[in-house]
Amino acid sequence: MTLNVLFLAAEAEPFIKVGGLGDVAGALPEAINHATQPGSGLPEVDIRLVLPFHYAIKQRNFETQLIGEFKVPKVKGSEKCRVYLYNKGAIPVYLLDGDPIDDKSPVYSIDPILDGYKFVFFSLAALELPKFLDWRVDILQANDWHTATSIYALTQKRFRKGHLKDTRTIHTLHNLPFMGFGVQQALTDYGLPPIDDPILPEWARHAPLPMGLYTADRIIAVSPHYAEEIMTPEFGCGLDDFLKTRRNIISGILNGLDTEKWNPKTDPNLTQNYNQQALALRKRNKKALQDQFGLEINPQTPLLTIVSRMDPQKGIDIALRGLQYCQDENWQVIILGTGIPYVEEMALQLEADFPDRVRSVIKFDGKLAHKLYAGADIFMMPSRYEPCGLSQLISMRYGCVPIARATGGLADTIRYAPRKPKDSTGILFTKPYPSSFANALKRMCRFYRQSDSWTQIQINGMQSDFSWDQSARKYVAVYQELLAESK
Repeated sequence: MTLNVLFLAAEAEPFIKVGGLGDVAGALPEAINHATQPGSGLPEVDIRLVLPFHYAIKQRNFETQLIGEFKVPKVKGSEKCRVYLYNKGAIPVYLLDGDPIDDKSPVYSIDPILDGYKFVFFSLAALELPKFLDWRVDILQANDWHTATSIYALTQKRFRKGHLKDTRTIHTLHNLPFMGFGVQQALTDYGLPPIDDPILPEWARHAPLPMGLYTADRIIAVSPHYAEEIMTPEFGCGLDDFLKTRRNIISGILNGLDTEKWNPKTDPNLTQNYNQQALALRKRNKKALQDQFGLEINPQTPLLTIVSRMDPQKGIDIALRGLQYCQDENWQVIILGTGIPYVEEMALQLEADFPDRVRSVIKFDGKLAHKLYAGADIFMMPSRYEPCGLSQLISMRYGCVPIARATGGLADTIRYAPRKPKDSTGILFTKPYPSSFANALKRMCRFYRQSDSWTQIQINGMQSDFSWDQSARKYVAVYQELLAESK
């Protein structure tokens, strides 16, 4: 019997990508489809992706077809939803449009009321879609706050019938702090009351993310370590006590990496392609970067890099201050990213303080990012919290050894054996302090000077398997568990 999965997200590549959710929603459904083909030993899965038809997607002129429309009920009247189908890829993709979506606002607006109506409408329209398609849904998988309303709405009698009467739900949690505050009026207009249960803090009872977490059959964080962290005061955002009551349904599944896009052997952006069998060729990429940025060409000097959004969450300030504690070490740094102005200024100030060995590039440059992964020796990722993280996976695949804080997915994906560096794939530090980062960097520089150990650390990272296939199989296992529980 085919297992039917309705997968809802606010963004997905190649249609639109704003953040990491776009990577996941663009890759995971296709990976699940690929992993469950006949002969795989897994049940066949019919997974269908549903997205809002954002203005930014319309501007890209994907080959879609209008297949019909239906009404989404409100307390007073209804909103019309138009359904577009994109069927040129491995799985069907439905793009839902209507007045709350059909405007020229960005994917995520600075106006919470505008976003509230957009994503509440979208979530409820997605629940009407299976009836329109005459398609039974076994599993509804929603992502973050934007689609969490769909999970909560399934507790309402009007949805628990027909094609959704036996549907089980998964809430995939990418980033707990973003809960969807400011959408209460939209929920009210669409007939969705707040949760009336003191197990949730009062402030959380009308916010979509907590509402989804409260009603989901399974909560899946994007890494096992993050699944544990959200139940602590430091990372729980005020929901840690509530989440502890749901511990038995919370788990973590690591996000994967697009190993075709991120492949140093075939990457067209590199000066020199290479793999772990020809790792010596990698040095040409480092030399090209040093030439490009006017840095001294010295193989004994480790080249460090940051490729990141300039945001306190990413701990960029921790690394920038920590580097100042390591002035006596021999290093060079290239920083790439854009974001909050004061963090950008810190990066520019570090270049002013160390003009002979620091370069700060304050912009988004995808091609340069590829070059930095392939040419730098050390990748800095001192995040204050990191639900999963993608950059450390890329850096290891490219032989760029990560130094990172032991949080979230960073703790799950980077192996650090202080007494046996040859068993490591990078270095982890625990406290979000510049001094902790500096101590870790000093250890890293010692490892760099031990050429045999360093090469082995690089190879260990390049051999790590973070492909989407592993993640896809784990999600299918959860689907099967949910269906078995419902029988």
